[in-house]
Amino acid sequence: MYGDEATIRRILTELGDTWAVVGLSSNQNRPAYRVARVLQQFGKRIVPVHPKAETVHGEQGYASLADIPFDVDVVDVFVNSDLAGGVADEAVAKGARAVWFQLGVVDEAAYERTRAAGAEMVMDRCPAIEIPRLN
Repeated sequence: MYGDEATIRRILTELGDTWAVVGLSSNQNRPAYRVARVLQQFGKRIVPVHPKAETVHGEQGYASLADIPFDVDVVDVFVNSDLAGGVADEAVAKGARAVWFQLGVVDEAAYERTRAAGAEMVMDRCPAIEIPRLN
């Protein structure tokens, strides 16, 4: 298990409210679209990151994490496991305090690198499922 309850709670309540959501587009049929909406409903600022750089849920999108002109606290990753490690590395380079890999996204080497760099990390979990449980 990559993400004990204390780590999940810390990421969701203590590490900041600006969440870059990698893989978020305006496609309403994708899980990222729904999860980002839930994050907003719980007071998080979402930042869409997708090659199309679309505005989603009223928030300006960016083509990459490096293109975001401000700090992000958490990077929520909606790409497949083969690409997720590279995104985790970009998140660390960006200075994110935590990386969250969505359900089904696992990269043990990326987990070790991210933790070694001092960032928190959760894998194979969904913040839209976890955040309502906090209350």
